[in-house]
Amino acid sequence: MRAVPAAAASVLVIGVLAGCASADPIAEQYRSGSEQNYVAGDGSVLEIAAESRDEPVTFAGELDTGGTLSSSDFDGDILVVNFWYASCPPCRAEAPDLEAVNLAYADKGVSFLGVNVRDDSAAALAFADTFNVTYPSLLDREGRILLEFSGLVAPNAVPTTLVLDRQSRVAARVLGQLSDRSILESLIDRVLAEK
Repeated sequence: MRAVPAAAASVLVIGVLAGCASADPIAEQYRSGSEQNYVAGDGSVLEIAAESRDEPVTFAGELDTGGTLSSSDFDGDILVVNFWYASCPPCRAEAPDLEAVNLAYADKGVSFLGVNVRDDSAAALAFADTFNVTYPSLLDREGRILLEFSGLVAPNAVPTTLVLDRQSRVAARVLGQLSDRSILESLIDRVLAEK
């Protein structure tokens, strides 16, 4: 007699788990079998009020052009950090918009930085040349820079774009491809307006 309730409970648990899993877009991407080799974000935007921001983020890494760069090189600037890699289709699609915003804000105390999570320097530099990207990129194949952000506002998809305030705290995140450059401009403008 106990086998019937146990079997019924198993069916219920499987049904509940299947229902939960179907609402998870990351699980859906995996189950689809698309083999796209990246987790695409949905373009959702998260803004964090100044009084709710975590501690400043510090990081350092090797540039794709050689040499090193650290978060302290951007002290006092608003910093836009974009996590990307060369063969990621949404990264390629958003590259012109990121560069356009970079150029538009270059003289306003806003800096841009790429963090390449997969490629070697040759692939990263070829991407920059193809898409006329003028801002620097760090190489982060080991995930050290990514890890510095993971406890704060995790860049859970590639691409992810973060806006750091003047104190190097994460103020905003775009998870996935930037669908319209005006979104990033609005995020930057709001951080620029902060005292």
